[in-house]
This record gives sequence, structure tokens and C-alpha cells, in this order.
Amino acid sequence: MNNAALLAAILLGEAAFGYPRRWPHPVMAAGAMIAACERRWNRGGGLRRRGGGAMLLLLLIAASAALGGAIEWVVRDFWGAFVIVAIGTTGLAQRSLYDHVAAVHARLSDADLPGARAAVAMIVGRDTATLDEAGVATAAIESLAESFCDGVIAPAFWFLFAGLPGLFAAKAINTADSMVGHRTDALRAFGWASARADDAVNWIPARLAGVLICIAGNGGWRTMWRDAPRHASPNGGWPEAAMAGALHRQLGGPVCYDGEPAMRATLGAGPAPTMADLARAIAIYRVACALLWFAVGALAWAL
Repeated sequence: MNNAALLAAILLGEAAFGYPRRWPHPVMAAGAMIAACERRWNRGGGLRRRGGGAMLLLLLIAASAALGGAIEWVVRDFWGAFVIVAIGTTGLAQRSLYDHVAAVHARLSDADLPGARAAVAMIVGRDTATLDEAGVATAAIESLAESFCDGVIAPAFWFLFAGLPGLFAAKAINTADSMVGHRTDALRAFGWASARADDAVNWIPARLAGVLICIAGNGGWRTMWRDAPRHASPNGGWPEAAMAGALHRQLGGPVCYDGEPAMRATLGAGPAPTMADLARAIAIYRVACALLWFAVGALAWAL
């Protein structure tokens, strides 16, 4: 089977079944490796820290790609396709992303604002204790849009072009960026390589995610092209601005991280999102995922 056919099966299987929450996720192994290397190599001056971070990244990519290649080599027969599909589902997050955002909407629907704050805190890094309904809805919508790229489009894109080695390497880079790619004094130098690698890995997927959101939301093109460059990330603004435009609502703006205020550019125009807008965003996300399935299925058929 070609990679497009395998990816179609992976997308449908992961959407249908997700990943068992009681099982430890394979990405935890990459996380343990990153944490161990950070403790050992994030020392000394800025140049030495950058070197340690670069060495971590290269080791992580090599180990991840080698593992993926080894699995594909071992399961080369027909039945191996089922093994690749089963393993490939662990690299995508369609179902878990939907479940987490839907849980936020469910708490808001029940007028349970504390519960909604706790639910959204599971998927965002900002402070959530004082968010009102609009703040919770905004956080959930932004996470849904950005994670559509990071957790769905990017791993699917790299599997399509490089199979399990590409998928594993992309997930490892994303994990490294989430753990050490921060602009804090302790991690700015060490995490620089991981942050830049994540930017590169997500450059095309972010723009594809924005396009799919605009198609699914029947609009948002002008907002995406105009506002995406305002985002602090070279990639995060594309799906978020597309979602803001599709909803005709404003995303972004000031937030707090660990009690410290952070000023962010605004994306889109209009009032702040409401619970109803969160429901609309979830619907757009589901259609965008279906469009992805259709595109990959059509490619598999053509090949």
C-alpha cells in the first residue's frame, strides 16, 4: 500500500477510536529523553547551551526516524500494513483534540464556569482561573485551531511524504519544542534549535490547516492573509486567523502566563467568542477533518 492509502486508514481509525487514555502514550519516551538531556546539557554559557540543544535535536530526530524505519522494515509483508496503521494512529490527535474541546463546551453549556476553566486548562498554557465565558471560549477556539495544525495536519503531512520515520520525527520535534522551546532565561539558548525546527516542520502544514479551515468555515480568507503575520509564531497565526475570520470573531489579545501579563496581537474583527461560537468552531473543525480525509483518499485512489 502507498503512504496515502495508509494515511487514509490512519486518519479514519484514529478519528473513530482515538488512543486509550489508560495506556502510556509513546511520546512519553521522547519526553523522558528530552528531560534527561536537558538536565545534563543545558549548562554553561549561551554557545554551549545552544550546542547542547542542537545535539539533543539531532539525536532525537535520528532515534525517532530510525525507530520508524525499523518498524517499516520489519513489517514489510501485506499484514504489516495493519501494524503501520495501528502505530500511525498514535501520532495523530483528531479524536483527543475534539474530546478535550467538546468537554469545555459541555461545561459552558451546563453553566459550570469553574468546570469549563478546569477543562480548558488541560489544553492551554495560559492562566485560566479568572477567565470569563468569553475568555474560556477564546482559549478553547485558539487551541483547537492551532492544534489542528500541530496535532493533525503536520503529522499527517510528514507521514504522507516519509512514512513512519517522518511521522515519528515530526512528533519528536513538536514534543521538544513544547518542552524546551520557550523564551525563558533558562531555555532560550538550549531550546533555540528545537523551536526553529518546529517552525520549519509546521511551515507548510500551518498554511494547509488555514486553507482547510477557510473552506470548512465558508470564509475567513481575507482575515487569514491579513492577520496571520501578526501572530508571534510564524505558523500559529494561519489556522487561528482563519478560524477568527470564519467565525467573524476576534481572537488573540492580552493573556497571563504564570501571573505575568502578555500582550498578543488580535486576529480578526468583531466581538469576543461565546459558547455558541465555540460550538461553531467545533463544527468547522469536524468538516475540516472530513475534507482532509477526502483529499487523502482521493490521492490514494489516484496513486
